[in-house]
Amino acid sequence: MNIKRFGFPLAVAAAASLALTSCAANESAANGGSGSESSLSGTLIGGGASSQQAAQEAWVAAFQTDNPDVTVEYSPEGSGAGRDNFIAGASAFAGSDRAFTSDEIAEDNFGSCKPGTGIVEIPAYISPIAIVFNVEGVDSLNLDAATIAGIFKGDITTWNDEAIQSQNPDAELPDQRITAVHRSDESGTTENFTEYLSAAAPDVWDAEPSGDWAYDGGEAAQGTSGVVDAVSNGTGTIGYADASRAGELGTVSVKVGEEYVPYSAEAAAAIVDASPFAEGREDGDLAIELDRTSSESGVYPIVLVSYLIACNEYQDAANAELVKAYLSYVISDEGQKTSQEAAGTAPISDKLFEAASTAVENIK
Repeated sequence: MNIKRFGFPLAVAAAASLALTSCAANESAANGGSGSESSLSGTLIGGGASSQQAAQEAWVAAFQTDNPDVTVEYSPEGSGAGRDNFIAGASAFAGSDRAFTSDEIAEDNFGSCKPGTGIVEIPAYISPIAIVFNVEGVDSLNLDAATIAGIFKGDITTWNDEAIQSQNPDAELPDQRITAVHRSDESGTTENFTEYLSAAAPDVWDAEPSGDWAYDGGEAAQGTSGVVDAVSNGTGTIGYADASRAGELGTVSVKVGEEYVPYSAEAAAAIVDASPFAEGREDGDLAIELDRTSSESGVYPIVLVSYLIACNEYQDAANAELVKAYLSYVISDEGQKTSQEAAGTAPISDKLFEAASTAVENIK
């Protein structure tokens, strides 16, 4: 495969949120969306991370022009459901806001994969997780990790609490109850968010990182859309969501070292490039160990690396052809620019691209 890489300006843009069932696919693994005539046909089923929804919508739409005889169906049902369906063989690929653990890979037989051949996990979507809130007259806040953890755990219950006011002396914060909104479904976004809280504020957040919410209280909402809707339609609400969905809500700058860093694609990319691949993985499994406690300037630590997960070798050769073509487009320069413009993601680095290209090329 010979897909050229170029640099792109990083931008954050809100994107529409719609369920995905659209005709599309990649034209060929070699030239990833260049407009050449496609010989591909068939239906490709995927699903999982709702954080990928805006990007998947854009990727699928881009495929429609080049591959009119292929239907790609991506259901943004959440990372947990996406992984479960991939394990069960109900989908040919999954989107997930975390990689499978080594123990999960050892325990599971993946339904669409040829037994004993393993899986491919490609970081294809890099995005900050925004902490969003709805407080009248307040557009932005500075918060450290301990305060964020206290709010979502339920220890800090009013907006004019000293822990918040002391970091925002110029903000007119009301004596109003805080309603912290979390995901009701198992969520990779939740797991990334709580991984940050556990690492950066362990004295407050004493629960293990998990895709399931650990504490009682607060308000639960289904999916990324549910969290954003609950925060938008509430009063004194706060939640967390993929940054592409922040819209007009107030957002939090997170304390890193001695500075408060707002979310951005640049800051998300910085922490990913500073983090190593996980040890003990098979070829093609590109799981990343994020450094949530970095104090480097300009780094935003609440970030998700969302993966596209596929088989190394499929039982159905038709699935292999379509998945290989689709993933080739997603990681290509054009595919990464598409998600950047649609969802404000950070393009994968040259290092990630080279590793992902090798993994995709070996799918069969």
